[in-house]
Amino acid sequence: MTHRNAYGIDDYTYRSAGGEPGIRALVDTFYDLMSTNPDYRTIWSWHPQDNRTSRDKLARFLCGWMGGPRRYQEKYGAISIPQVHAHLKITKVERDQWLRCMTEALELRAYPQPFIDYLIAQLAKPAELIRSTCEHREAGAFTSSIEES
Repeated sequence: MTHRNAYGIDDYTYRSAGGEPGIRALVDTFYDLMSTNPDYRTIWSWHPQDNRTSRDKLARFLCGWMGGPRRYQEKYGAISIPQVHAHLKITKVERDQWLRCMTEALELRAYPQPFIDYLIAQLAKPAELIRSTCEHREAGAFTSSIEES
């Protein structure tokens, strides 16, 4: 594998995912799994019944995140991953549900195992940042309520 053809370098991850059409198909598989598998009921409940916008946002985000065009910013502007999820209570359970659902979607889309392993390892980083930010926010709220007593 040459330096140009390594996951995480230039747009190789984006191209390995099939570009925007491949990413949109992955996101559709992800949301379809989330909506039908009771193991993902908690994270599914966070989405509106009409989840076309949620699907669009995730697909656009992943395009740029994987090294392709910054589709999210083109339509929705800048994004702060922790802020976007600040209204949710995300623990290790929900973080792991999301990652399992994405792993399952990647497998169903028949991506090569090295790509799946790479992508899940990379996605685990923002997933953990979201969870840890939520935990700190909850701890801060708890501390504030104690101090106010």
